[in-house]
Amino acid sequence: MPSDVREGRETGGTDSARHALAGLWEQAGLPPAALDHIDVPGNAPVLPSSFAVADAIQASMAAAAGAAAELWHLRHGRRQQVRVPREQAVLESCAHFTLDGRAPQVWDKLSGLYRCGDVAGAPGWVRLHANFAHHRDGALKLLGCPVGDRTERSAVEQALRGWRAGEFEDAAAQAGLVVAALRSFDEWDRHPQALALADEPVVRIDRIGDARPIDAPPCTAADRPLHGMRVLDLTRILAGPVAGRTLAAYGAEVLLLNAPHLPNIEAIAETSRGKRSAHLDLREHAGRERLQALLADAQVFVQGYRPGGLAALGFGAAQLAALRPGIVAVSLSAYGASGPWSARRGFDSLVQTATGFNDAEARASGAAKPQALPLQALDYAAGYLLAFGAQAALWRQAREGGSWHVQVSLAGVGRWLRSLGRVDGGLSAQAPDIAPHLVSEPSGFGRLVAARHAAQFSETPPLWRWPSMPPGTHDAVWPPR
Repeated sequence: MPSDVREGRETGGTDSARHALAGLWEQAGLPPAALDHIDVPGNAPVLPSSFAVADAIQASMAAAAGAAAELWHLRHGRRQQVRVPREQAVLESCAHFTLDGRAPQVWDKLSGLYRCGDVAGAPGWVRLHANFAHHRDGALKLLGCPVGDRTERSAVEQALRGWRAGEFEDAAAQAGLVVAALRSFDEWDRHPQALALADEPVVRIDRIGDARPIDAPPCTAADRPLHGMRVLDLTRILAGPVAGRTLAAYGAEVLLLNAPHLPNIEAIAETSRGKRSAHLDLREHAGRERLQALLADAQVFVQGYRPGGLAALGFGAAQLAALRPGIVAVSLSAYGASGPWSARRGFDSLVQTATGFNDAEARASGAAKPQALPLQALDYAAGYLLAFGAQAALWRQAREGGSWHVQVSLAGVGRWLRSLGRVDGGLSAQAPDIAPHLVSEPSGFGRLVAARHAAQFSETPPLWRWPSMPPGTHDAVWPPR
């Protein structure tokens, strides 16, 4: 495996986040001179972890903010200063919010790690993701447990003792469920899916068609960098919604499209800030026609379906480029677009378990039980990197034309996080107080208290124009200019 992802390299130098940012910037082909206008202060760990999660969050957010500023430079001929405070960036990425003073329940009681039957005398572990009822009930049915929310963890624990971890993971995947078996880094690095990702950049940006440069909507220097840019957001769980929320903070008109028959989690209240929110059923011909009409006036299309899922409905990246020449198609996946696990469902917590992070964090802390990272670092870094890739592709589109495809996977972000090394003494970090970074604002879900956006711009401060609203609040149309 490449030396840059070997376990054990320490970080913590004063330029660690800047080095990570510079790598992203160079890989995307953006102007090196712009980096002099992006400040990423600080180098200390913010939350307790042996991994450089603060570097990853700060660098990925700075990349997104810096790319927005570079689009502003392209439109107005001068650069502004961007600053991303380290602590504030990490705390914004902790999914902390309340609604009318109530902290929503983020995790179902059955979600989490379970010990399975031993293999060669060593315990196996699996992680279940039961936040959606259909995923929970599917896992319970597979285990032979009573289906429903009355089942207790003890019943699941008992049932899983009769399974080996890898066998249950495979059986769950075949049933379309979301389960991950615990692996070490060495085990993951030998896995066919890890090998399929080995040469992939963390943010892949490909030109997929010819098109003339699309004229940017009229704006003034006082407008935010993405003023007038229209983004279709077809995502549901954390990383994708964070990308859309980030683009909205920088001025984009983001239209969130949810299928009316699919469930959501309460985190949608926090990630929908700055967006209009509509229902659209792509199972119906009328829904597909409506999406095609919206696409005609969009610059960016962000989606978090499994690879191939939207192509089956006529909206894969190549199809989008044919329907809307010049589009920037942005795709999120759990494990990557190719390889034996490309169609496998996954969430941040599951990818952490499958790819070695839970095992490595436990080893670093001396814990007997696998340990998760202190935040959903893969989701949040992926969200900022999706926004970064979208804007880098917009920059290329404005200069040379073309249609573009941006791809990010949670597993790929995990590989990148490993490349940033380990933090000596990072597990002793004390989490700071988030209260100074919170703001209170109205929403369609109740009074929302959540973190303000961390990135700071000298000329065009980020803001969320629209309050967060429940799915279906708005019509599936673009607002008047």
